[in-house]
Amino acid sequence: MDFNIPQDIADYLNVLDAFIEAEIRPLEDVDDNIRFFDHRREWARTDFDNGGLPREEWEALLREARRRADAAGHLRYALPKEYGGQDGTNLGMAIIREHFARKGLGLHNDLQNEHSIVGNFPQILMLRDFAREDQKHLIEEALEGRYLACFGLTEPDHGSDATHMETRAIRETRDGVPGWRINGEKMWTTGTHVATHIMTFCRTSGEDGDARGISCLIVPIDAEGLKIEEYMWTFNMPTDHPRVSYTDVWVPEEAVFGPPEGGLALAQHFVHENRIRQAASSVGAALYCLEESIKYARERAPFGKPLAVNQAIQFPVVELYSEAEMLRLFIFKTAWDMDQMSKPDVAKLLSDKVSMCNYRANRLCCEAADRAMQIHGGMGYSRHKPFEHIYRHHRRYRITEGSEEIQMRKVAGHLFGFMGARKGG
Repeated sequence: MDFNIPQDIADYLNVLDAFIEAEIRPLEDVDDNIRFFDHRREWARTDFDNGGLPREEWEALLREARRRADAAGHLRYALPKEYGGQDGTNLGMAIIREHFARKGLGLHNDLQNEHSIVGNFPQILMLRDFAREDQKHLIEEALEGRYLACFGLTEPDHGSDATHMETRAIRETRDGVPGWRINGEKMWTTGTHVATHIMTFCRTSGEDGDARGISCLIVPIDAEGLKIEEYMWTFNMPTDHPRVSYTDVWVPEEAVFGPPEGGLALAQHFVHENRIRQAASSVGAALYCLEESIKYARERAPFGKPLAVNQAIQFPVVELYSEAEMLRLFIFKTAWDMDQMSKPDVAKLLSDKVSMCNYRANRLCCEAADRAMQIHGGMGYSRHKPFEHIYRHHRRYRITEGSEEIQMRKVAGHLFGFMGARKGG
């Protein structure tokens, strides 16, 4: 068995590091852009007088970083070559995301809004695999930024259980054109403020609790009857997570995307790839917090001796570092395993492993950030250190990337034979 990072990926990390130093770090340093990453970051990023939305200067900076990354051939790394990518693997993406997060805060990778110079493109692959021929043009439009769709799945009264969603679409013909009339509400439709469309999941048939009978309708953001009710202020600001209402919103039949009545397959299409990459980011951020704590404990010398000689400092760090090393290898192994099989086999044979990686890594990151704050004392609690930001950001992943409880339930289902390879055994 070879546990070394594959040479081609190791070489690519060096290429990415050189690109960051040549193109991204200088961009951080001009026009006081460092304000988006130092102690002013939350205020610099957030327009508190405009619903808590991201400031245009912040989003413009992110766009410029992505533009440079795309021009250099890095942004689309994970996409197939037919879309300008490098056929990047799950292992490659996990290694890159861990490597980036281990650098700390910076323009190269800011997961508060899923930004990275090596991008995640779930919608491109969703369009590739589910779009009808007359919808394929959306792929190029999405790559060019002319089609920006957000995800309308979660509802105010229904989070993890999408099968009980209350948003309904019924058939209705208008001016001789067959279509659908939508009524309901959605929550956490991230990115609505810049979106051109919302991929809206509605019950079109069946009963509450049925997995079948849910369809995805592509709704233009300016559709009559669609309203952004409020932006939800969160632990980490700015917010781009609104509650959206649909009042007699009508779309034509061609707005149906993916399998009619089988729309939940869309919601699960990219979940394993996304969770393993996000787990890698959490481990990288945890290791950053721990390395900074170790360095500080060796330098800080209250009462005439370094903090590092105290077992009260050593032992908690040892526990967390040990778990980080084990998780890091487990994540890389699981990502490698994903590359060896088809998506249906991943769902059947590896879904539990992906969930293990994800929920444990997210929890670890929060614990490591909390420990870093404790070791750094008052400065650790201040915004002059990045630990509070890391904690607040990664804390949400214990809920939004599939809650810990949902992921543990999935692992239990695989272990006890309610789903997966052991089912019926």
